[in-house]
Amino acid sequence: MPGGTQVPSAVPSTPQASTASYGALTPDETLFFQNYINRLSYLVYYDENSGLDPQLAKAAVSQANRYLIEKSGLSVIDFDQIQKNKKDQMSAYQAETGGSIDIVTYIAQKLNADIYLEIDAKTTSGGGPGAWTGSAQGSMKIFDASTATLLGSISFLSPQTFSPVSADAAMMNAIAGIVWQSMPKVTEQSKALLSGVTATRGVRYELVLQNTPDAKAVSQFEKNLSKRVREVESLSYAPGEARFALYAFMPASKIQDAIYEAASAAGFPDCYLLYMRGRSYTFNTGL
Repeated sequence: MPGGTQVPSAVPSTPQASTASYGALTPDETLFFQNYINRLSYLVYYDENSGLDPQLAKAAVSQANRYLIEKSGLSVIDFDQIQKNKKDQMSAYQAETGGSIDIVTYIAQKLNADIYLEIDAKTTSGGGPGAWTGSAQGSMKIFDASTATLLGSISFLSPQTFSPVSADAAMMNAIAGIVWQSMPKVTEQSKALLSGVTATRGVRYELVLQNTPDAKAVSQFEKNLSKRVREVESLSYAPGEARFALYAFMPASKIQDAIYEAASAAGFPDCYLLYMRGRSYTFNTGL
């Protein structure tokens, strides 16, 4: 943490979720769920509409990532890599989503992030040569990356920081320090909120099934799949395509196995995976 930064006033703006009850889960499901919650993966970026200077934004994102690496032992996607992905994957983003979600959420899903953490901040400076001051305030928004749903947020307000170098350096100290100090609350809140969402149904996966036959065959596929996961929710159906949300306490590899088995039992033995984006799958029936 940069020198001169004090403890922030970081207050959760959303009440913490209550501790989940594992009573209805099997031992294997309980173990999966506990491991999942304790090893959440994060993608951190900033709200580009906030007006925050890109260099200050980069400092804020870097501090959040540094905390995740040093304190939680997690791997992260750095600021420059996200910006590169935004450019490189624009065509795929448009083709796969049609702009239905923002591109950073798309990248978070593609990289299999559980939490998309968005920093929304404003900085101010004062003082003069040799004694510049800076401060930062804003929030860190916690999104479920798989659904782009806002789960909660942490508000922050930094104390005044000082730098003999420049106003920019003082603001850099302020935002880097306050983000670092806010991260313990952010990670605790993320676990509590996502735990509450996940414990009731399971981890959410999304399935798009293309080249579907009649509705009766699709209904049979849905029934077969519901026997292999906790819950299947039909999102939409149209001639040629059906969409489902799947909920389960199992890893992605077993979800794919369940889809193949359900498809084969429904009369789609040649069903195959077209592409996968995080926990979102697109299959073709092979008919």
